[in-house]
Amino acid sequence: MSNKLNLFKHLAAVSALSLVLGAEAFAQEPPSTPPAEWGAVSINMEEIQYPYPVNFLHRNLYGQDVRIAYMDAAPTGPANGRTVVLLHGSSYYGLYWGEVMKSLTDAGYRAIAIDRLGWGKSSKPILPYDVNLHTSNINAIIEHLGIDEIVIAGHSLGGRIASHFAHSYPDKATHLIMVNPIALNDSDRGRQWNEPSSGDPVPDMQAIYAANLRQEQNRIVNWTSDNLEHVRIRYGYALSGEYHRLTLVRSMNSGLTSQPVDTYFPKITMPALLIGGAQDGPNYPETSQRAVDLLPNGELFMIPEAGHNPHEETPDVLAREMLRFMNSET
Repeated sequence: MSNKLNLFKHLAAVSALSLVLGAEAFAQEPPSTPPAEWGAVSINMEEIQYPYPVNFLHRNLYGQDVRIAYMDAAPTGPANGRTVVLLHGSSYYGLYWGEVMKSLTDAGYRAIAIDRLGWGKSSKPILPYDVNLHTSNINAIIEHLGIDEIVIAGHSLGGRIASHFAHSYPDKATHLIMVNPIALNDSDRGRQWNEPSSGDPVPDMQAIYAANLRQEQNRIVNWTSDNLEHVRIRYGYALSGEYHRLTLVRSMNSGLTSQPVDTYFPKITMPALLIGGAQDGPNYPETSQRAVDLLPNGELFMIPEAGHNPHEETPDVLAREMLRFMNSET
C-alpha cells in the first residue's frame, strides 16, 4: 500500500457512494465520463474532512468579515521550536499536505497548512485580491499564533506566494522552500487586464470533468485512483449552488504571478530551496535552474520520478529533502 495519505480516508464524511469507486479497472484508469454517484461539493468544503483539525482566523478586509482556514499540527517528535508554514497551489487546498505534515511533526517541527483566502475552507469574498493581500494574511496568522519566525514553503502558485512572503517579510522567514513553483520564466511584457468572469451561466459538466481530469493526469507520472479525488472535488464545486461565485473569485486572483521573478528573486537573501518533480512539463529542470541562479543563496533539487505534485507522488523524498535543507542551515 502506498505510504502517502489516502485521500479517501480523509473524505470519510462524504457519502459512501462518492467514495466506493467500484470496478478493478477504475483503480488505475479513470472513466471517460464522471461517475453518476458524484454529487455536489460546497465551495467552502464543509463536508470534506481534513487530516488535522481546522482552525480559523477571523479578519475584516475591505469592510467584509472573512475567515481564513488553517491546520496547525504540533510536533509529535522531540520539539525543536521551529515552525513550517505550507501553502497550496491554485487548484488545491491545504488538505493535500497531510503526509508532509506528518513527516515534519515526527521530526519535531510544528506544521501549519493554510487554505488561502478564496480557496479550500476559507471564505470566498468578492474583494480586490493581490499577492500582498495573501502574504498579509499569512503574517496575520503567525502573529495571531505568537510565532516570530517560520520556514515558508509552498507548492505551485503557493511557491510563488511563499517567495513573495520571503521578500516582503524577510525578518519573519528563516528559509524559503518552493515546490514546483509556477511562472518562473514569465515576462511582464504584453500582459493585459481581463475583466473577472463568473463563467458560463450553465456549466458544461462533461467539459468540466474532462478538463480537470486532463489537468490532473498531466501533473502525475504514476496515476492511481487516489488522484481522482481532486477531480471529484472540483467537479463537485460545479454542482454546488455557489459555483459562479467561486469561479469569479478565482478569476479575480488571476494576477498573482504578474511580477516576474527576475525583479525580486535576487533580493531574497535567506537560504532558498527550489525542489520539484523533474517531469513537470518541457524543460522544467532547466527553467528551475535559471530561477535558482537568481537567488543569492539558492539550491535546486529535482526528483526524477515525479511530476508537478511530488508531495503526493513521492512525499517521503520531498519531506526528507526539506528536512535536510532546514536542518543543515541551523
